[in-house]
Amino acid sequence: MTTDSVQQDMFTVLHGQPAPVVTRWSYAADDPFAVVLAVRTRSDRWVEWMVARDLVVEALEGPAGYGHVRMSPQIVQGYDIVEIEISSHDGRAILEVDRDLLRSFVESTVELVPLGAESDCMDIDSEIAKLTQGCP
Repeated sequence: MTTDSVQQDMFTVLHGQPAPVVTRWSYAADDPFAVVLAVRTRSDRWVEWMVARDLVVEALEGPAGYGHVRMSPQIVQGYDIVEIEISSHDGRAILEVDRDLLRSFVESTVELVPLGAESDCMDIDSEIAKLTQGCP
């Protein structure tokens, strides 16, 4: 791992399932607004969801998100968690992750890129060039 990214694996409960699943949370300074949440499947494939870092930050303190990704802090059977609801045209999943572990991950991202300083880490001209390459 380089010093411009952080990654943390966490055991996560898939709502209603007895065994936890492994999730991998990743953040890179060169894409400072996004966090990648990857869920390992039974066949050892990783299914990835890209979410806004702000959404994860907000979810540590209260309900956040709308549409396909929603997060909210909860106390479930005495455990302090963040519930993550992900939906798509293929279905819906609810994940439960330990709030302190998620907070630790977020703090690691903030050490790389402070909140509010994300746009300082982006080369806007380069990003526009990537988007428009191949366009007439």
